[in-house]
Amino acid sequence: MKLALAENIRAFRKERRLTQEQFAEALGVTVGSVYKWETGQMTPELEMIVNIADFFDTSMDVLLGYRVKDNRADALMKRLADDCRVRNREALAEAEKALKKYPNSFEVMHGCAQVYAFFGVGSKDHAESKRALELYEQALLLISQNHDPRINEQTISSEMASAWMIMGEREKSIELLKKNNAGGMYSDTIGMVLALDLKRYEEAESFLSEALLLNIIRLVDSVSGYALVLSHRKDYDAARKMLSELIDYLRQFKEGEKADFTDKIMANMVLAMAHVYTLEGKTGEAEQCLRNVLAIVREFDAAPDYGIQTFRYPAFHKDAVFSDGLGASAAEGIEMLLSLLGNQELSEMWKEMTVDEQ
Repeated sequence: MKLALAENIRAFRKERRLTQEQFAEALGVTVGSVYKWETGQMTPELEMIVNIADFFDTSMDVLLGYRVKDNRADALMKRLADDCRVRNREALAEAEKALKKYPNSFEVMHGCAQVYAFFGVGSKDHAESKRALELYEQALLLISQNHDPRINEQTISSEMASAWMIMGEREKSIELLKKNNAGGMYSDTIGMVLALDLKRYEEAESFLSEALLLNIIRLVDSVSGYALVLSHRKDYDAARKMLSELIDYLRQFKEGEKADFTDKIMANMVLAMAHVYTLEGKTGEAEQCLRNVLAIVREFDAAPDYGIQTFRYPAFHKDAVFSDGLGASAAEGIEMLLSLLGNQELSEMWKEMTVDEQ
């Protein structure tokens, strides 16, 4: 705890325009004592601190420079996060104080584990990482208290795996991630470590291929949703740019000329582009997008293929099938998207276009 008694005595004395001699005389002490107080060489006795505070008409807290901290759990965690942000190692001592103050709090236990894990990076003796693992284990015992939907046993296991990785225990890290890899959540990390650190390339490929496919699907959802947000803000250029770049990215994973599930996804993206154009009042551009959508829909639905064999990197479950949850056919998917977008102008344009094609 840092106090400012010396600085405050000096500041108060100067504020009253007193010399050290005058101040010493008023308190009945030597000039040498005042000098040592103000330079921090000596601390006054408690009774003298009370007299000094009374002399300057202030409280002892103000004289000492002491500020009462907010030691509620959430405030403690925020201070620890702020310390980590500037890599202030005092956070470790503060974390231990917090653990003593709240020994049965999941929030504190998990937060302090993260603090130790953060400072474990670059540590030579791995003491911080070992302490982080201890705290993560204790946090798992308190998981029933957790109210943060972003945290669960899976995510804590991932954090523990990271600590093992920092300590050089790659096999332990990988095994922990594999046990908690529901839905391929950690396939990218597992594959990367298998390839980069353990040189187990064939095993790595199955995980990396899975991760690549899953991340593409997530990217499609993220970009599509973000484009709608940008369109709502009338930032049409940014929305179209995001969609266009995503379409170009998807084309890189298409193998061959035959229409496949990547084309079905791209049709949805081009429809979203048409939606943006109508919001801008650019009917001609919207119509051209819809014609491109129709061409893809016709080609895909003529010989639908929901397998991933045509995906450029198909090592992951070659017998797996793909579904975007939007209709049993590409045409049904477009109709569903039009309904969700609620763009009457675009729906009318699509209806006229499909009637003309029939």
